[in-house]
Amino acid sequence: MSLASRRRNYARAALDEAQLSPDPMLQFGDWFAEAERAKLAEPNAMTLATADTHGRPSARIVLLKDFDAGGFVFYTDYRSRKGSELERNPQAALVFHWMKLERQVRVVGPVERVDPATSLAYFHSRPVGSQLGAWASRQSTLLRDRGELVAEVARLKAEFAGRDIPLPPHWGGFRVRPEEVEFWQGRPDRLHDRILYTRDSANVWTRVRLSP
Repeated sequence: MSLASRRRNYARAALDEAQLSPDPMLQFGDWFAEAERAKLAEPNAMTLATADTHGRPSARIVLLKDFDAGGFVFYTDYRSRKGSELERNPQAALVFHWMKLERQVRVVGPVERVDPATSLAYFHSRPVGSQLGAWASRQSTLLRDRGELVAEVARLKAEFAGRDIPLPPHWGGFRVRPEEVEFWQGRPDRLHDRILYTRDSANVWTRVRLSP
């Protein structure tokens, strides 16, 4: 079967403005809870898009680790490609895609580092192996072979034996503060429902329906 001939008609649900929360973060929480109840694999997986100072984009899948009225939080090596791009151009876009529910959520907004105490608390909630990995890996840089990485993990394991592993100075969280949040629900004949929330300078949310 050719890609051009592949078809799927979406007919699971609809989006009615009257049934949506006026606050997109509360609405996201409702949808995220539904994704968890549906037992989706990694419902917190999201595409993170960044751009360098020349406007060249890059995107990858990362895991959402927290969300509240302040925004969406994920963790990374600050020296990585995404980390360095966000430091120089602190704007990002997120996309959650929940195919089983025929839903998608798109987020756009500025990015800031979370405070060190929050990063430390999350870091110590991770498995020890992941903590060691955050020290051992210089994310996005050239690695001669995997043995080099494994050896560095072993060295650090011995170095930190018997004590708490400290938070690496190069590792922590970013928070995307949404200025746009779009909820997309698949509908038959590609006549999808799209509801876009935008936040003004007074932190007031408004919403409109977009053409599919």
